[in-house]
Amino acid sequence: MKKITLLLLLITFSAVAQTNPEIAKSAVRIEMLFPEGKTKALILSYDDSRTEDRQLVKLMNKYHLVGTFHLNSNKLGTTGYLDRTEMKDLYNGHEVSVHTANHPNLPDISKIDVIYEILEDRKELERLMGYPVRGMAYPFGNTNDAVIDAINGLGIEYARTVGDSYNFEIPKEFLRWHPTIHQFGKVYWETNQPEKDKKELESFYKVINDFLQTKDLAVLDIWGHSWEMGTDQNKWDEAEKFFKLLANNQTIYYTKQIDLVDYINAFRNLKFSVNKSMVTNTSALNIYIKINNKVINVMAGTSMNLTF
Repeated sequence: MKKITLLLLLITFSAVAQTNPEIAKSAVRIEMLFPEGKTKALILSYDDSRTEDRQLVKLMNKYHLVGTFHLNSNKLGTTGYLDRTEMKDLYNGHEVSVHTANHPNLPDISKIDVIYEILEDRKELERLMGYPVRGMAYPFGNTNDAVIDAINGLGIEYARTVGDSYNFEIPKEFLRWHPTIHQFGKVYWETNQPEKDKKELESFYKVINDFLQTKDLAVLDIWGHSWEMGTDQNKWDEAEKFFKLLANNQTIYYTKQIDLVDYINAFRNLKFSVNKSMVTNTSALNIYIKINNKVINVMAGTSMNLTF
């Protein structure tokens, strides 16, 4: 009986929509696309401000890839960490983001110390880089409701965990941003496990291949640490292999994490008329949308009529 009722409702709606096109328009789905109408976005996200970032950034630049680097300002200048004087040049073209001043486990410390760790790190990184720092990665990937409550109001607009999602979905909560996968998956996490490492590496490349093949809107967020490669050339070769696999793809939007956040927020803030025949973009970004398979560029700071 329920199925018959639903069918009758659909038939009724279809008939009304044919006689009243305004109803049909108001029901249409508006989809977000990435800049230039692209359907994929890539984030490469690395933590800890270690000296191996020099080699990592050089490798990214070789393949014209963009990185987001989460740094501990109080560790800069100490053994194994970058020097303050090299930061601005090294990370030019990439994003620098908060990782707290001293890398404590945030759920274990007081609210005032959480605030201190974030604001001190943010303030010093801003001084070094010369721009507002608005993103973050949690030390050890750990957070909870109390930490997130403390973060609100500190100018942090996203915060990444290390809880791999193995999917390409846009996070619903930017302060609980779960990445797609750790670099190489869980390869090398246990010593002397060649068969396990082989399977993990196969799984890692399957995730990349799924991302490259999907027709859906997709964000691939790969995270890790440059120090994991250390002086092992085989690991650096593996990093170069997957960088090369992801580089120079016309369907991919190569982005800093904060730029993707800004873009998503700008899309969410588009102002549509009730019947979806008009839209206003109040942001400074050109926003691409898809309506009935038609790609439309809503120019920054403009209003426009929509035809579809």
